[in-house]
Amino acid sequence: QDCAQKYVVKNYFYYYLFRFSAALGEEVFYITFLPFIYWNVDHSVSRRMIIIWSVVMYVGQVAKDLLKWPRPLSPPVVKLERRADAEYGMPSTHAMAATAISFSFLSATTSQYKYPFELGLTGAVLFSTLVCLSRLYTGMHTVLDVLGGALISAVLLVLVCPAWDSIDHVLLTSPLCPLLSIVVPLLLCYNYPKLDPYSPTRADTTTILGATAGATVGFWLNNQYVVAAYSSRSFGPSFPLLLGPMLVVILARFLVGISIILVTRQLMKSVVLGVLRYCYKFPMGDLEARRRLEVEVPYKFITYSAVGFSATVIVPLLHQVLGLI
Repeated sequence: QDCAQKYVVKNYFYYYLFRFSAALGEEVFYITFLPFIYWNVDHSVSRRMIIIWSVVMYVGQVAKDLLKWPRPLSPPVVKLERRADAEYGMPSTHAMAATAISFSFLSATTSQYKYPFELGLTGAVLFSTLVCLSRLYTGMHTVLDVLGGALISAVLLVLVCPAWDSIDHVLLTSPLCPLLSIVVPLLLCYNYPKLDPYSPTRADTTTILGATAGATVGFWLNNQYVVAAYSSRSFGPSFPLLLGPMLVVILARFLVGISIILVTRQLMKSVVLGVLRYCYKFPMGDLEARRRLEVEVPYKFITYSAVGFSATVIVPLLHQVLGLI
């Protein structure tokens, strides 16, 4: 039987390294890194990463709730993340996301930017390895969970990458894209495997699919009606984008953008939850009511769709107005 354990940190280097590495597979990373790439590097790179990330995470979350493999028992391990303990273990979605994001970034940039492939490969391996090891250190996964997650992600990458140009063309040009970008993820969320007992996997999956839906609608709108705000840039050996005044512009874009995203998220959370509370007549502090399918899915989906749309449409327009392009 699992129980909360007290622990003493004896090696602070490993402790902070792996706690930080674990955060690279959580919302705080996704909501900062993926928009940063969109605003400052290249739209096509960001599109690939966002779509592959959502596919990989959906497959991983559903697999968890179908397989129902438990997480490691505590004791003997010490679990450092109590929220995630409510989820099943196999596969590790941290391992899946880290593998997908790092290697999709590598595959998307090597053909467009001038930098040593060995450098990119080392970065991808280091990133994914740190996140995978963090799941063992924090006691949240077994070695098999992590290896299974990385392998599933690798297979999905092999399947998706060769077809990416065709997928990207459809996302940007099909008149059905906005409708399908909303309807298909919503259907997947409402038909998510039944949770018994409750776990946060459906909420997390809805968050990811909602953000991707909003971003995908933004991709389509930008391609149809807006001149591309940012053009592809080629890195030279000295990475000129990160030098001199351009660094100030990059930081300004990021600070403006992340501020708009956080305001959008907080505002939409309040508005959507308020409307749902009015419709379904539950008090503000009723956590069980917020976990019900008819509340949880629209609450998460609408909120994060607005976040994704804001990041890909509102923020770039604001950058233009402020002269940050």
